[in-house]
Amino acid sequence: MTELPALIAAFTTMFIILDPPGLAPVFIALTQGMTAAQRRTIAVRACIVSAVLMILFLFLGEAVLGFIGISMDAFRIAGGILLFLTALDMLFQRRQARREDSAAEGQAEHHDDPSVFPLALPLIVGPGAITTIILLAGEAQGAADVGAIAAVLMAVLLITFLSFLAAPAIERILGKTGLNIVTRVLGMLLAALAVQFVLDGLRGFGIGT
Repeated sequence: MTELPALIAAFTTMFIILDPPGLAPVFIALTQGMTAAQRRTIAVRACIVSAVLMILFLFLGEAVLGFIGISMDAFRIAGGILLFLTALDMLFQRRQARREDSAAEGQAEHHDDPSVFPLALPLIVGPGAITTIILLAGEAQGAADVGAIAAVLMAVLLITFLSFLAAPAIERILGKTGLNIVTRVLGMLLAALAVQFVLDGLRGFGIGT
C-alpha cells in the first residue's frame, strides 16, 4: 500500500466516492444566505467530524467485521457490488438527486448548522465511503500502510474542504452541464474499481485464479 501505484489507486477511489465537485453545489444549497465566515466555519466543522469518523472506521471497521464473522474477501465482494451500484447512480445522475433530497431534509431539520447532518453524515461519510475505507484497511500490511491510507483520506478531505470554500466559483465555471460530465466520468472510473474489488474477493475464495 505504501507503493505509489497503490496510493494513487486508493486516492482515486476515495476521491470518486466523496466526489468533491459534486458536493460543491449541495454545500451552496445548505449554506444559502450565510456569510463567507459562517460557510467557512461549517466547512471546517463538517470536515473535522468526517475525519474523526473515517479514522474510526479505518481502525475499527475490520475488527467489527471479524466480530460478526464476516471475512474480508466476502466484504470485498459485497463492497464491490455496492460501489458498482453507486457508480450506476453517478452515471444516470440519481446520486446527485438523492444528495439534494438529503440536503433539503437536513436543512429543514437543522437550519442553523448542517455541518454534522447532512454534510458529514451521510453526504461525505456515506455507505460508499465507509465500505471503501474498510476495504482499504483490509489491504493494509502494517502500521506504515495504515498511516498511508490515513494520509490519503486526509488529502481527499482537504480537497473536499477546498471545494466547499470554492463552491460558488466551481459552480460558475463548470455549470450544470460541466458538473454532469465530471460526475459521469468519475462514475465510469468507479465502476471499473468496483469490478476490481469483486475480482479480488473472488480470487480470495480461489475462484478465477
